[in-house]
Amino acid sequence: MKINLADKLKQFEGYWQPRVVGGFNGHDLMVVKLHGQFPWHKHDDTDDFFLVLAGEIIIRMRDGDVALKEGEVFVVPKGVEHAPFAENEAHVLLIEPRGTPNTGDTATAAPRREI
Repeated sequence: MKINLADKLKQFEGYWQPRVVGGFNGHDLMVVKLHGQFPWHKHDDTDDFFLVLAGEIIIRMRDGDVALKEGEVFVVPKGVEHAPFAENEAHVLLIEPRGTPNTGDTATAAPRREI
């Protein structure tokens, strides 16, 4: 079954609250709206995949920032501290192993929501 990411993004409001739109091989496909600064965090057990669908984001890392525009992909290696930032609203596709907390910590993570 095909998934229209733009349609999925229209179905919710709010920033930094990923929505699961599909899955494969034990991974969640998620869309998220970004605006402003996300807290510094890391994922000890998995890489962090970002594909910018609309807008621009910066992945801040201790060793330097990576600026991403629409259509660009970046993977933060596991264990690397990072803090995504979007000056204006941006839309992003995330791919992570099912159940990965978006903050790297289940106590502070956004709840898993499917649409």
